[in-house]
Amino acid sequence: MILLTKMNGQTFVVNVEKIRYVESTPDTVVCCDTGDRLMVRETVQEVVQKAIDYARVIRRSISE
Repeated sequence: MILLTKMNGQTFVVNVEKIRYVESTPDTVVCCDTGDRLMVRETVQEVVQKAIDYARVIRRSISE
């Protein structure tokens, strides 16, 4: 799960496993496998980095 910010400043948590893709239109839109499209304040690069960091934490826990 990663913490993101809606355009109104409200934070929410997204299950990284449900993200299909992230696009810049020019606002950042997170598109989920459910069809939901979430506009967020973070850049595409920030969302990707959060997803990578999350995956590293999850994999580290399993491999240790």
